[in-house]
Amino acid sequence: MSSGPFNPVNPLVADVGSPPIPEAQSWTRRYDGSYGPLINLSQAVPGNAPHASFLERLAAVAGEAGTSQYGPINGDAGLRQAYAEEMSRLYEGRIEAADTAVTAGCNMAFFVAMMLLAHRGQAVLLPTPWYFNHQMSLDMLGIEPRPLPCRPENGFVPRIEDAEPLIDEKVRAIVLVTPNNPTGAVYPAHIIEAFAELCRRRGIYLVIDETYRDFLPQGMNRAHGLFTGEAWRQNVIQLYSFSKSYAIPGHRMGAITADAALIGEIAKILDCVQICAPRAAQAVLPWAIEALRDWREENRAEINRRAQVFQAALAALPEWRIESLGAYFAYLRHPFAGAKAQAVAEKLATERGVLCLPGSYFGPGQEGHLRIAVANAGADVLATLTERLKGMTL
Repeated sequence: MSSGPFNPVNPLVADVGSPPIPEAQSWTRRYDGSYGPLINLSQAVPGNAPHASFLERLAAVAGEAGTSQYGPINGDAGLRQAYAEEMSRLYEGRIEAADTAVTAGCNMAFFVAMMLLAHRGQAVLLPTPWYFNHQMSLDMLGIEPRPLPCRPENGFVPRIEDAEPLIDEKVRAIVLVTPNNPTGAVYPAHIIEAFAELCRRRGIYLVIDETYRDFLPQGMNRAHGLFTGEAWRQNVIQLYSFSKSYAIPGHRMGAITADAALIGEIAKILDCVQICAPRAAQAVLPWAIEALRDWREENRAEINRRAQVFQAALAALPEWRIESLGAYFAYLRHPFAGAKAQAVAEKLATERGVLCLPGSYFGPGQEGHLRIAVANAGADVLATLTERLKGMTL
């Protein structure tokens, strides 16, 4: 057996940094508990358990032999139909089951969409600050993640006039994430629709990730009007996650909506990377989409209440400035001018027992920020942040 070094691996993989959340979580091992129990506001994890009836049905169907067999590449027919009907209801458009595919989580949906649209040497516009797994996926595929700057003074909402000069012959798509991870920003419908029109005019795709769609602010029931006509079929791909809405992230359930012809192309990729999405949750979700509608609304109201409690807790600490607050996330400007975001986040974790993620995880120019996952903790816990942050020094 050789004792020499390993042969080199694909440099596109080797050059990508390690997943950042485990690094941040490792800081908590140095917290001594002096400020009370650890408050974990790092990863976007549903702050509640799945509905009891969901778990009962999941346990029953998981015990059936048929669930252990391969399923259709694009997802079980029952879920695709139920999801298409829900999409049509939500967006007041015509979406068929053939326009959908079920994936092993929304990260898989994004990876598959990028494989479909671009190849090595091409580029995709990503709003910055960006979701780090999006950037990592593009880097590993050899696709340039071209930053589309989203500025605090614009509420971290991207602007057409910033995007258009960035589009050249290499650019194959623009990605929008709304409600946004990491900033929480909710993009106005007219902005989303203007980006779809820009993409049509320039002959590229719009990929819109709506993982947190079911946590829009109260009273805002339609995120945009992209699906009200048929023009979306030319160049729009929508991504979704069942994980947050149904509190089932471990079951890896995501979805892609695109014109049926594109879904046919996507099936080639899905057959290679997943063969089929996990079967047990697929069997329960058609029931849950309709039956748990009120439960999801209650969770939506609670997540928005937690955001309000977080805002109130920080109001007493004006040096910690909330620059964006929305569904699931807050984007916070820390008070230590010139300090590295990671140093601030690490000290918060090790000394104050508050784990959040540094802005530097989310792209260039983010050293002044921290990302807070406000959905992770109860309102009573979030209210204690005033005392946790008060008087902190570097």
